[in-house]
Amino acid sequence: MTMWAPDLTQRTGPRYLAIAQAIADDTANGRLKPGARLPTHRDLADRLGVTVGTVTRAYAEAARWGLVSGEVGRGTFARGPADAIVPLGEAEGPVVDLSVNHPPATSEDGRLLQVTLEELSRRGDLTRLLAYQPNAGAPSHRAAGAEWIGRAGIEARPEQILVCAGSQHAMLTIFSTLVGPGEVVLCESVTYPGMKNLAALLKIRLQGLTMDEHGLRPDALEAACRKGTPRALYCVPTLQNPTASIMPEDRRREIAGIAQAHGIPIVEDDVHGFLPESRPRPLSVFAPESSFYVNSTSKSLAPGLRIGYLLSPAAHVSRLASAVGSTVWMVAPLMAEIVTIWIREGRADAVLAEKRREAAARQALARRLLGGARIRSHAAGYHIWLGLPEPWRSETFVAEARRRGVAVTPAEAFAVDREATPAAVRVCLGPARSHADLERGVSTLADILAGSPESGISIV
Repeated sequence: MTMWAPDLTQRTGPRYLAIAQAIADDTANGRLKPGARLPTHRDLADRLGVTVGTVTRAYAEAARWGLVSGEVGRGTFARGPADAIVPLGEAEGPVVDLSVNHPPATSEDGRLLQVTLEELSRRGDLTRLLAYQPNAGAPSHRAAGAEWIGRAGIEARPEQILVCAGSQHAMLTIFSTLVGPGEVVLCESVTYPGMKNLAALLKIRLQGLTMDEHGLRPDALEAACRKGTPRALYCVPTLQNPTASIMPEDRRREIAGIAQAHGIPIVEDDVHGFLPESRPRPLSVFAPESSFYVNSTSKSLAPGLRIGYLLSPAAHVSRLASAVGSTVWMVAPLMAEIVTIWIREGRADAVLAEKRREAAARQALARRLLGGARIRSHAAGYHIWLGLPEPWRSETFVAEARRRGVAVTPAEAFAVDREATPAAVRVCLGPARSHADLERGVSTLADILAGSPESGISIV
């Protein structure tokens, strides 16, 4: 292990930022070499006299800047000056953040919440929303979840639904129950960063599988099942994050058949599944007894609701409910009640329709501005997978974009195997506060694509 430790004596401000900035400085001056292994969180905390949490936060900030990367079971490693990203605070001018994948805000969002809260305030039974609920959720909330999931084309009975605090919590519930430390979970070669973070937390080993324009390849899954003993398959068949691919139904059937033949549970992340008006049936339809279907209101309605639904095989509901109780005890009843009202009274459908219209308008705007760029996206999706021409690398492109005041996400954030990272970035269209902001941000990206990395990029 390297003996690197930062000198914080002349640094002011929060300690975690001081540590992260020291990593940036020592990366730039060559003291911290590319590939060098940083001290463990506890070791560095002991040396500096800070908490382990402070070091964890510092490493996370350094990772956000592109200075370090973590590998489960191995540690945290320096990535070198060519990989470093200019922090947003050092960007030239106001920042257009296109790095967070969330739905665009619409004019009706706040008004609908206000109306719903006013209606709730006139009820005489609000006390029940302040009481403890069953771990899996109140019966009425589970029934609403079954109704909502049913609209995706999958049979869902209320007794098989668990109400979770968003899809990430649903995934934590599943993987902490099904998979032990050191065991392997198969996934796409580029996958949702939240899954990578969850794997690190639970000390699960991710194995990325080859993809094509339709998503995960069946032959890659078959080969991985024959060569190893994976514990589960995590897959995003609809509007895959980050590639925006939609897996055809015949491939979903084939993937499900392979998983069933090898006795591997499927965890289907379908948080974007409601966005396309026409889409194949969920993957879980083809393996209902061994599939865990995850849905969330974060992408279809609003991320602040923090309500997700987990459809589980009946045999696992009790264990999963215990896992919910061990993490959050129960989801906030007030938020679950709001979503239940929206679903039952058709308000959720109206919100979703507005999200689709706004997503389509933003996709059209971005495609017009990016012209002939290599784009993978869907008209109802919130993001674009932007392929980069030679000699661009995703890190250098992201660094230049940040310098010019636009935040996008490099492919490294999604790659399971950093040796096979594609030259691409994810561009999220939802965070921009207006079409004018989005046009400014995407136009900047188009300008950068028209240049080259040798055009004077400033990287620290």
